[in-house]
Amino acid sequence: MAAERLTLEDPGFWRRPLQDRMDDFAAMSEAGPFTRSSVVNGLTGEREEYLAVTRFAELTDISRRPHDFCSGRGSISIVDMPAEAQEYFGSFIAMDDPRHFRQRSIVARSFTPKALQNVLESVETICTEVIDAMCEQGEVDLVEALSQPFPLLVICDMMGIPRSEFNTVLDATNVILGAGDPEFLGGREPFPAMLEAGMTLTAMMDELAAARRENPTDDLTSALVHNEVGEEMLAPEEVAPFFILLAVAGNDTTRTATSLGMHLLAQNPDQRRIWQDDLDGVTPTAVEEIVRVASPVTFMRRTATRPQTLSGHDIDEGERMILFYGAANRDPRVFDDPHRFDVRRDPNPHVGFGGPGPHFCLGAHLARRELAVVFRQLLTRLPDIEVVGEPEYLEAAGVPLVGGVKRLPVRFTPTAPLGTN
Repeated sequence: MAAERLTLEDPGFWRRPLQDRMDDFAAMSEAGPFTRSSVVNGLTGEREEYLAVTRFAELTDISRRPHDFCSGRGSISIVDMPAEAQEYFGSFIAMDDPRHFRQRSIVARSFTPKALQNVLESVETICTEVIDAMCEQGEVDLVEALSQPFPLLVICDMMGIPRSEFNTVLDATNVILGAGDPEFLGGREPFPAMLEAGMTLTAMMDELAAARRENPTDDLTSALVHNEVGEEMLAPEEVAPFFILLAVAGNDTTRTATSLGMHLLAQNPDQRRIWQDDLDGVTPTAVEEIVRVASPVTFMRRTATRPQTLSGHDIDEGERMILFYGAANRDPRVFDDPHRFDVRRDPNPHVGFGGPGPHFCLGAHLARRELAVVFRQLLTRLPDIEVVGEPEYLEAAGVPLVGGVKRLPVRFTPTAPLGTN
């Protein structure tokens, strides 16, 4: 007898292999562009309905129409976030214009390729440093040794956060990213633990921002709070929510894509060989394919602002539209042989960094750079690195915002750090 299909809110759904999950999403997508689903609100105990959006056309259409499908009602989570949480997690990702336009415009000045040049150069140095710390061991948990520290170190250095605070940031982001996984909660309930993590990061950033207002340096925090040419700056209460967004969403795209990318290469040795044989030529398309297939960000929410009809379906005002990016990234109407991992796939119009429109990922350029650097160094410095176990996924409570990997064991021939050569 066939096993009963797990629902999206079942924690077991998200601990299964990536392809198994995507097969279920493919069945949902084949049945129609929207699937009516529900999830229990952990704070109220009430079941709340939403529409799962699993096809590419509808997902991109909704993303392009912020006036019809807004981001500022509720939160980025499926259920509405309580007011006390918005103080810490209410960044511009959960805003609409004009507030969204104002904050994003301020931050965007520091995220152009030119403005990021020093950061992009430091990515190589930080990646070398992290691999130096693991390359003599021969066998490590890739998440602990590389995927987890590398992107977070980039962000901390970019913001001007001292290395002495790294573990504080790491622990807090693990709670927020952990999606209710008991391993990161320390016996606490998920919501209080998330609030505590948000308070910790906010206190740290408030102190740093105050210091930079008095004595600006060349880091991103200074650029956001201090400017001599009269351009608008982030208000004091806006800095910490932006950092939390950066430390969580910006960190995790690279963190999860690195882990799942290595696992995808293990599952597809022919594609790994293609990449290793032509690193310069294949890296750009390989990075895009990892983001497409891995789709690190599971979903984002939009809320219908008026009654409307989309693809023949009537949608009520207030309807929650949950955009499942991984499902859209395997839509056979857009991608040939969508479940095949192809490091030379071109074109590749994936939505792994979000759909088109005002909320497209501001840090996509940095994430692409990080992934290009980390895989180039892995495939050259540890050319025989191999996965020696299955990835262990987060034990999420409900539908996780990020489909994170907790552990991925790898083995390789030990080599000397570059610093000793």
